[in-house]
Amino acid sequence: MGDSLKTDQRKAFYEAHKDIALVMVLVVFLFPIFGVYVSGLLGAALGMLISIAAYFLTPYVSLKLDK
Repeated sequence: MGDSLKTDQRKAFYEAHKDIALVMVLVVFLFPIFGVYVSGLLGAALGMLISIAAYFLTPYVSLKLDK
């Protein structure tokens, strides 16, 4: 798991998968806003945590599903 979460490999993954990178940009920016809309400041914090986790874990999950 550690290898796919290194900065260089994550960057290479997102460069090779432009469509996933675009979705992740939207997720990172929209989840905190959606969280504020749903439940205020706590929602914003949860949205931020979810979006950061998704950004870091998407390459790992995608590579595991491809195997």
